[in-house]
Amino acid sequence: MHDFDVISIGDIVTDAFIKLIGEDARVVDDDQGNKWLAMQFGTKLPYDHAEIVEGVGNAANGAVAFARLGLKTGFVTNVGGDQEGRDMIMALGKNKVDTRFVRINPQKKSNYHYVLWYKEERTILIRHEEYDYHWPHMRPDEIPRWVYFSSISKHALPYHDQVADWLEANPSVHLALQPGTFQMEAGTHRLARLYKRCSVLILNREEAVTVGGGKHEDIHDLFDHLHKLGPKVVVITDGPKGAYASDGQQRLKMPLYPDPAPPVDRTGAGDAFASTFVAAAAKGLSLHDALRWAPINSMSVVQKVGAQAGLLKEKELLEWLHKAPKSYEPKPL
Repeated sequence: MHDFDVISIGDIVTDAFIKLIGEDARVVDDDQGNKWLAMQFGTKLPYDHAEIVEGVGNAANGAVAFARLGLKTGFVTNVGGDQEGRDMIMALGKNKVDTRFVRINPQKKSNYHYVLWYKEERTILIRHEEYDYHWPHMRPDEIPRWVYFSSISKHALPYHDQVADWLEANPSVHLALQPGTFQMEAGTHRLARLYKRCSVLILNREEAVTVGGGKHEDIHDLFDHLHKLGPKVVVITDGPKGAYASDGQQRLKMPLYPDPAPPVDRTGAGDAFASTFVAAAAKGLSLHDALRWAPINSMSVVQKVGAQAGLLKEKELLEWLHKAPKSYEPKPL
């Protein structure tokens, strides 16, 4: 009997959302097509309001999504020995995420990010603390059926080897990988053991190009390159165009679930999609049905502030699925 269906791995943060007033900020495009958030320099600007959201981050959002969907969930992460760290542990506990593997670093601060919230988009000011990362010892009954590995600090590169060693020692454990910025910067050669071990790899289209090296405009080429790294299932999200998935036998395209109202905040939409897809897989659903689950939680999350407030329970998700339009179906590529 397993204590856990899934264990998330990655960093955890507190997000301080600062809601900007529309007329005091604007978005401008540069010559390369990049968008920049612009505000008047060297002055005092009013803001609408601020909201503190505790215990978030890619892996933390995934852990809460798993727990809401009824999976027995643990989390391997680090916090500092401060009030923010205690608050994050409490927030995880309230969401029924087991915190026995949360490591408290007494002399360190907890990760704290500032989110400039403009209309429905956000620009995040990040700073990752330098923790001494160590993979925990687990009893046989604590070994999960799945692990979900996502964003972690660039200081944790040797830690990936510990995770890879543990996975090799526990071949029955499925690995879902949603790599963060620093993991992609480390390169596929450095993290080759993890990519090769993947049951599910989830990236957006731009990240798929970065990781696999395929052609941005050719989804089949992206899949071909990514499957060569070893993952059994590859999922590529593509913003308003929906998502694509391949298991080596079939390739499917999935549309977005229609928004019931204009999005409030897009923070965590990708995490909701990725973790819900993995939750469906962990529950034994097919590629087809996992694709039908994932966009619903993503749709729900953007209706609330922050990455977790809109995460659904399984009953709620199935209610949305029941009233989906007929066009809401995966189609062969």
